[in-house]
This record gives sequence, C-alpha cells and structure tokens, in this order.
Amino acid sequence: MNQEVFAALAEALQRGEGVALVTIVSSNGSTPQRVGAKMLVYADGRTVGTIGGGCYENDAFWKAREAIGSRQPARFTYELSDDFAEESGLICGGQMEVFIEPVEPAPEVYVFGAGHVGQCLARMAHEAGFRVHLVDDREKFADPSLFPEGVEVIVEDIPGWLQTRTLPPGAYAVIVTRGHRHDLDALRALAPAGLRYVGLIGSRAKVRRIYDALLAEGLAAEALAAVHAPIGLDIGAVTPQEIAVSILAELIAVRHGKLAGPGAAAASLRWDGAVRA
Repeated sequence: MNQEVFAALAEALQRGEGVALVTIVSSNGSTPQRVGAKMLVYADGRTVGTIGGGCYENDAFWKAREAIGSRQPARFTYELSDDFAEESGLICGGQMEVFIEPVEPAPEVYVFGAGHVGQCLARMAHEAGFRVHLVDDREKFADPSLFPEGVEVIVEDIPGWLQTRTLPPGAYAVIVTRGHRHDLDALRALAPAGLRYVGLIGSRAKVRRIYDALLAEGLAAEALAAVHAPIGLDIGAVTPQEIAVSILAELIAVRHGKLAGPGAAAASLRWDGAVRA
C-alpha cells in the first residue's frame, strides 16, 4: 500500500502539485494499522492509501487539507477507545499518533529581465532549490551558456510571452527588467494573477509612478497591495550580487512562511488602497 502512496507522491510532485502525507508514527495497544502506514491527501480531496479508516482517518484527512494550505506540519494523537472512535465502531482499545507533513514541489520562480541582477538571481535561486525560468528578449543576456543546467532561459518579448502563459498559483515572479516601460508591462500582467509572490525592483519613486499608471488604467488597488515593492529585504544592498541576495532572501522567507505579505517599504507607499507620496 505504501508503495502506491510513494508512487502517487512522486507523480504529484512531478506535476507541480502540493499534497500532504499522513503517517502513523507510533501506536500502543490494538490499532487498525501499524506504524508506518501512510495516506496521501490532495488539495481537491482525493486520497491514496489509508491509516485505518473510521472517524480518526476522516479527522486526519481534514487536518491534512488544512496543512496543504498552511504549509505547516502537525502531529496528532487519537485514542481509539473513546467516543470519537465509537462513532465508527472501531473500538480497538489503543492509541495512535500521526504526523501530517505538507509536501510541496520545488517552487518555480520566473525572473523577468536577464540583466546583471536577473542573471545573479537566476544562478542563486537555482542553487537554493528553486526551479528557475528566465525571460528576456535580448539574446546577449538571455544566453543559456551563462547559466547552470536546469535554468530555463526563454528569449522572447516579455509582454508577448505573458499573454500566452498562465503561471501556476504557487509561482514566484520577479520583475527586474531593463526599464520602466518593461516593468510596467510585466506588472500589469502579473499583479492580478494571484501568484504566491510578485516583486518589483526600483526606487520608491519609480514604484509610485508605475502604481499610479496602473491604477489610472483601472487595475485594482488590491492587486497592487500584494506586490513586494521595492523588492527584496532591506539589507543595504548596492551591487547586483547584493541585490540578488536580498531578493532571494525575501523569496526564501515567503517560501517558509516567515514573510506573508509585502514588506514595510512597499506598505508605506499605500494609504486606503491608493499610492501616496
């Protein structure tokens, strides 16, 4: 049974789908499944495998779906001789502890712009375990020979490429193009896309101008409120390498739930849904 679970887990990760793995990690007395029994739970409610059935499995199932959303592991103990177990007729007289582990595929980061910062970030993010896609229309900069194997380099016009693609909801998007107009075009497509992370490089003044332009076009203020801008953690970065480090640190913080929303620098640009000076 566990072999089936492991195969389903591998297939889910290959598809880029997050799941939760429920495992019996300890048991005492009489229990319907032994230590090591596993159940895989999908976000849409599908399951593979079992930890024994009954009300406790149903409870673990719902906790597993919650874990997929929160991305936080959890451990629970079930008394199989109490009223909770009696509802299903499984009065085994034992105790069972389960561990619920959300399992995510390697996160995908789309770097828009292959200039000095974009190149550094693509290399660093790849080393940090992200699946990196780099998009730029300049062959000189978007040259696969400049990057390690595994970094996808796409030589296309950024707005045109975005018009033909739907990025997965769990993706990270980093906008570090070569100019104001290219940043504006990229943010117009990415801000309302509902991604896990969207970041825009630039000074506060530049960010304010881009926000003003997009708000004037009718883009919802709520979409812009979710953008990390200016991008990166404030570590006093100056060089392209340092800026790339600050951006990667922010991506990692979001990945591990240490930074859920835009940074204070971005928040200070907004008031009541509007951009202010």
